[in-house]
Amino acid sequence: MGARAIVEQSRASPSGAPDDFEAFVAETAGRLMRTAVLLCRDHHLAEDLTQTTYAKLFASWRRVRASSNPLGYARTTLLRTFLSQRRLRSSTERPSDSLPELAAPGTDHPQRLDLLTALAELSPDDRAVLVLRYWEDLSVAETAHLLDIKQTTCRARASRALARLRTRFPDLEDRS
Repeated sequence: MGARAIVEQSRASPSGAPDDFEAFVAETAGRLMRTAVLLCRDHHLAEDLTQTTYAKLFASWRRVRASSNPLGYARTTLLRTFLSQRRLRSSTERPSDSLPELAAPGTDHPQRLDLLTALAELSPDDRAVLVLRYWEDLSVAETAHLLDIKQTTCRARASRALARLRTRFPDLEDRS
């Protein structure tokens, strides 16, 4: 076995995850960025959150690559980074009352902007539950595990947050 084959074999990942960090970022950047935008409510803050998440993942890339679910590891890191940044009281950044332009004028539907505004009115924990449950399509158990809360708490938060959203959007009423 040649030296090149030994190097290639040592780079192989048992989980089927990309061995190369750049390939992992290329595969997951869009999904993590969309999740970050929904959590942060601001495109620029979401970029910072995503960049911070990838910096943390890079620092522990061997462990991430060897995990059974590298995307799940990245999502957990993103969520925990978001929640820990929200807890920091010494942050010099202050939220703005104005919503930045998210797309070219005329391409956003008014209902989408209303929904983003309604999400912004929820607490970060409630917003995280809704984003993970309904945007990321995670189960109650997975969401509760990521947020380190009980499943009953997760269901209650999701129910209360959806009830608050439904007061602003009556057409979102549960039809089941």
